[in-house]
Amino acid sequence: MSELSIEWPIHLTHLGGTWQVTGSCHLWHLNAQQTVMIDCGAFQGITQEDDLTPYVDVDSLAAVFITHAHLDHVGRLPQLLALGYRGPIYCTAATLALMQLVLGDSLQLAGIRDESALTAFNTLLARHVVLCEYGQTVDVLPSLSVTFEEAGHILGSSYLCFDIKSLHKRVVFSGDLGCRNSPLINDPTPLKRADLLVLESTYGDRSHGDRSQRTQQLESIIKRAVVDGGAILIPAFSIGRTQELLYEFEQIWHQHACSKDTDFPEIVIDSPMANKVTDIYQHHEALWDATSRSRQAHGRHPLDFSHAHPVDEHSLHLALVNRLKSTAEPVIVIAGSGMCTGGRIINYLDALIEDPRTDLLFVGYQAQGTLGEQIQRAATGDVVTINQQKRKVNAQVYSLTGYSAHADQDELLAFIGNAEFPVQAVRLVHGSAPAQHTLAEKIRQQFSIPVTTTVATEKP
Repeated sequence: MSELSIEWPIHLTHLGGTWQVTGSCHLWHLNAQQTVMIDCGAFQGITQEDDLTPYVDVDSLAAVFITHAHLDHVGRLPQLLALGYRGPIYCTAATLALMQLVLGDSLQLAGIRDESALTAFNTLLARHVVLCEYGQTVDVLPSLSVTFEEAGHILGSSYLCFDIKSLHKRVVFSGDLGCRNSPLINDPTPLKRADLLVLESTYGDRSHGDRSQRTQQLESIIKRAVVDGGAILIPAFSIGRTQELLYEFEQIWHQHACSKDTDFPEIVIDSPMANKVTDIYQHHEALWDATSRSRQAHGRHPLDFSHAHPVDEHSLHLALVNRLKSTAEPVIVIAGSGMCTGGRIINYLDALIEDPRTDLLFVGYQAQGTLGEQIQRAATGDVVTINQQKRKVNAQVYSLTGYSAHADQDELLAFIGNAEFPVQAVRLVHGSAPAQHTLAEKIRQQFSIPVTTTVATEKP
């Protein structure tokens, strides 16, 4: 837990998203009787106490605001509702749709299998949601209003602009900011003003480099992989990354069709969650960027084209794994999870990673200690453990950069620097110690404004 007090009356308590990039949950103590919460995320990939009980008094909690539907921003909502919270939960319509899917899946993984219980939870959640549109100012309390602005991270993602009416001050929570020029999603809306900006810092110490050629790089790798004659495996996260890949594969397929080149392999999306997310993305095409909507209007379908085939049933998944193990026929398989920590990609790796005709393409960051990271740094013939079995990495392994849903250091600095009115102070969250410290120093150098971090000397 980390607290902040500055010269004008504001008191924030951070219940996650401080020294790490997970568990985002921020309490804003408006006064002695009222608090509001911004995000209610679960901790992922680390050992961390996530019990809200010692810190949250649901009787004084006036409202909850959700920036987007990733589990590390919404995963503790079931606990909050179980504690008796029955106040409003503000979010966009797309976030609600994705959030219900994500939380339903999380509850099932936690052992709640009863369909009536899951339906009851979704009904309870929806009953308390207040849907907000981008750019619309909503009065939350007599003293506080909020405006949701597009964050460009995933579908429906937002940064939140709170206006304290009596003080004429604006506090902005960035949530997770996206990269510019990402497929399907609009760029983040430029910041207007902030007296205090609570800013994510995931990539505060690095740059993504040139992203403009990534479709060509993807095509080049696929062409090389086709020569090998085996399956092409792509581990990918269900929300955002899979949809970006489909968008870019449709572009590649379109170009091949125009040139009458038919050698490009079929694509299988073997992830029930990703297929459901894709349906939600298609339902909310009004939120797509102009290029995507133009393609749709001209008869192209960036997320639903004839050479992409969803696989949902587990029996079909197992049949495909066994078929590819025996035939090694060329096919592109997109499957979860993105870091090979679970999901259906594990069965493909178990069956195919020892076959030198297999190509494995990483399109996202592989965290230290994950199976994906072990494979990524393995030399040919090195051994990794998959499904409790030792397997040699004989597959061809590629890593394609440029696929990040988070703004890098340059984009975070530009978000501050391009504000219509100068940002007055910054509070960094959602970043490792090196990322926060590096970004803080850059902000001080460029803008000469106060910056504080949430990096604790000891982990909370």
